[in-house]
Amino acid sequence: MEKVQRFVGEKEVSKITGRAVQTLRNDRAKRQGIPYSKLGRLVRYSLEDVLAYMEARKIRVDPL
Repeated sequence: MEKVQRFVGEKEVSKITGRAVQTLRNDRAKRQGIPYSKLGRLVRYSLEDVLAYMEARKIRVDPL
């Protein structure tokens, strides 16, 4: 069975990442940041891409 991708809007991405909605909009205008899809006027982010973006920016700290 194929895996169904889940898409979320910019408000949900803002809640997940802690980045302001305006920052997400600025990133899109600069063509940087989290990959997104446009469906007419709607902007949608793949939840998988959002989580991958967060994981790629994880800072690992060595134990003392």
